[in-house]
Amino acid sequence: MTATPTGYVTVVWDARAKAGREADLKAFITAAVTPSRNDPGNIDYEAHEVEGRPGEFVIHERWETRAHLDAHLAAPRIRELVPQMLELIEGSIEDGIRLLRPFRPAH
Repeated sequence: MTATPTGYVTVVWDARAKAGREADLKAFITAAVTPSRNDPGNIDYEAHEVEGRPGEFVIHERWETRAHLDAHLAAPRIRELVPQMLELIEGSIEDGIRLLRPFRPAH
């Protein structure tokens, strides 16, 4: 994938379900994937369960620009999901977020 003129943004989000809520978190994430993929500026949005660690999930998403990511995060749909998500995960949402910026060697 070639970076967009302003450089795409990659988000990696690690989440761990609260004890006994593993299936609930997996269902919650599953329901959120398709709508997020349809948000403007989304390049890809993939959900993963960590092999051998039930209840541990990784979301990998790429956005054309930081503005597209910010619009996604500010969308009413996402703001409504946050309290529900907090009921299902250990820690805070921010604890698991890493923003990545692509770079390529000069040669």
